[in-house]
Amino acid sequence: MATAIRIDGKAKAAELSEKITAETAALARDHGIKPGLAVVIIGEDPASQVYVRNKQRRAAACGFHSVKHALPEDVSQEDVLALIDDLNGDDAIHGILVQLPLPGHLDEGAITQSISPAKDVDGFHAFNVGKLALRQPGLRPCTPRGVMSLLHYYGIANRSMHAVIIGASNIVGRPMALELLLTGSTVTVSHRFTRNLEDHVRSAELLISAIGKPGIIDSEWIPRGAIVVDVGINRLPDGRLVGDIDFASAAQRAGWISPVPGGVGPMTITMLMKNTVQSAKQFAGLA
Repeated sequence: MATAIRIDGKAKAAELSEKITAETAALARDHGIKPGLAVVIIGEDPASQVYVRNKQRRAAACGFHSVKHALPEDVSQEDVLALIDDLNGDDAIHGILVQLPLPGHLDEGAITQSISPAKDVDGFHAFNVGKLALRQPGLRPCTPRGVMSLLHYYGIANRSMHAVIIGASNIVGRPMALELLLTGSTVTVSHRFTRNLEDHVRSAELLISAIGKPGIIDSEWIPRGAIVVDVGINRLPDGRLVGDIDFASAAQRAGWISPVPGGVGPMTITMLMKNTVQSAKQFAGLA
């Protein structure tokens, strides 16, 4: 039985990172601009600490000016907003991200929406999501942008395809639907209130799962030859990282499939770097 072609996010991310590094060097050489990225992390969540370290390492490797603001778990909403206000006005900073999730006493929406849309390199601000909805994309949410970049890299033309997205979060599912609409897919978004999930999955030419729940999709539901992009990241009790879909069994049915880890994950951080360079160029009037 044929096995699906592996969608290798590591390879694409490495190639893009080289281009971003070269673009950063050219900005410094020709225009005296060094993209600046500020990361705000609150508390000591171990997973968040790992994500922030990875982002800072990538930023340093790309030649960015990178700063981290580590705030205590019990920091007040007012202090977080004051820091973001300072960063909004800092000419050396072109991108601001606040690492999620936040402690329960903080208002995630108010904090993420306080970031200037021009420095919103996560692409979470209502202004930037609205621009994408209006088919005028600017700073775009990183994970959906990474998925689209992978499809393009592998020559997968999603125009006119029926794309089924599992999950309707503001971070992945909803902006993913907008990205696919922008490029001509017919889109179905399934969520916790969806009836007959199996029927929707069986109709997919392009299937994107972004739930964060192992086994949410039975591999037998996947149509033969379908393109499967697994955005879910789940840590099992034995420490292994897996996606929402069992890779081995799904690969026996799909035509293309992304692994976890090594699929979409590396692309998310790379798109964060791409957005930061884009923001720096816009501030300099070069975009």
